[in-house]
Amino acid sequence: MISSRLCVRCKGKLLCGLSYCPILRKYETQLKVAKNVEEEFAGTSPPSVFVSWHSYPKVTVSPLSAAERIRNAALLDFPERWYGLPEQKIIEFRSLLLMSGKSFKASDASKPSYELVDIQELAMSFDQVDVDIELFKKPKAKLSFSAFAGPLGPKAPLKRLELESNPKIPRKVDYLVSDVDVKANAALLELYNANFPVSFLHKLLSAGLLGVEKNRKLVPTRWAITAVDANISKELIDEKVKSYETIDKYELYHSNYLDNDFWVLLIPSSWAFEQLECWLPGSTWMSNAKEYHIIQDHELYEGRKEYASNVEGAYYAARLAVAEHLIERRRQAACIVFREIGAKYSVPLGVWQIRENVRHALKSRPLIFETLEAALKFLEGKLAVPIKQYIKESKVIDWLKHQKKLWDFSQSA
Repeated sequence: MISSRLCVRCKGKLLCGLSYCPILRKYETQLKVAKNVEEEFAGTSPPSVFVSWHSYPKVTVSPLSAAERIRNAALLDFPERWYGLPEQKIIEFRSLLLMSGKSFKASDASKPSYELVDIQELAMSFDQVDVDIELFKKPKAKLSFSAFAGPLGPKAPLKRLELESNPKIPRKVDYLVSDVDVKANAALLELYNANFPVSFLHKLLSAGLLGVEKNRKLVPTRWAITAVDANISKELIDEKVKSYETIDKYELYHSNYLDNDFWVLLIPSSWAFEQLECWLPGSTWMSNAKEYHIIQDHELYEGRKEYASNVEGAYYAARLAVAEHLIERRRQAACIVFREIGAKYSVPLGVWQIRENVRHALKSRPLIFETLEAALKFLEGKLAVPIKQYIKESKVIDWLKHQKKLWDFSQSA
């Protein structure tokens, strides 16, 4: 039997050695899409494109589109506008989007075919696009789920795609994609600073539209999501957050959505970041477990050199939200994110909800504490798991205590 502890770390990456994820397969077969779709239809794309990862560097690139012309299709793939919606509504949104997939090599993005160019133009649009799609066969009417992206609807191989309305491509996007050769990270940061939502940047990177043209590659969606969150937040922290004065009190923020309970603690200190995640029995990756399981990743002032392999994409999604908040205030702080995932979060919906949960928390009025001990004491009455278990796992709390001892020693010397 596969250990729940491995499932929490794996989140569908197949670390168990199986060719499929039993947990995701269970959800896939339980949630069927009732709507029938014919082999050819006139539909609307939000716009959206999904790129698979299993056979990389061979990938399947799938435009996502509703099988009919609908108004407000953009909402179906705009997670920045989903916060507060019930789980079933999000699943309903996503079940409307058909994945019509076509195989490419990742390197095809450097010299795209006409077929790939049409898909890339779709990804570049900032508004919905009417499409005419022909499939090789009827799609399988079921949903699939991922720890990184939103739920995915029915799938079928793509025979033909035609754009029936002109994609509305922002001028800055067109310039960075077509007119200049700049590295992908620089292009992402320029677009982010121009207030393009991160979900839009995920699509551009995934569709192989950014970077020096001869080096461009199609990027699996799950990798693109994490890359955008990680690279932008690192740049914001290194270039801005670390230059600010620190906050002067301990600030505690809260958000609870989709049975994900977040407590975000900002600490008057130089930059450090930690995410402590506790998966409670019955939650997505702990459906058969009887005990909770805590995982963590962290960084101190110097930052991380390796991928946050325990918390994974959720780490970088939360880190971006915290960096945005500190920049808005022009302040520096250390941060610990406590996340408890309950049994009602039974289906993975993607890391967007971590980013939006933390963003929402940091917009609320904080509770203020004079000491770390007082803040942790308050949390003891709010968290489902004893605070001593988090303290035992936390590397940043241990670092802070060590810093305090050094300060006390220097004062008495």
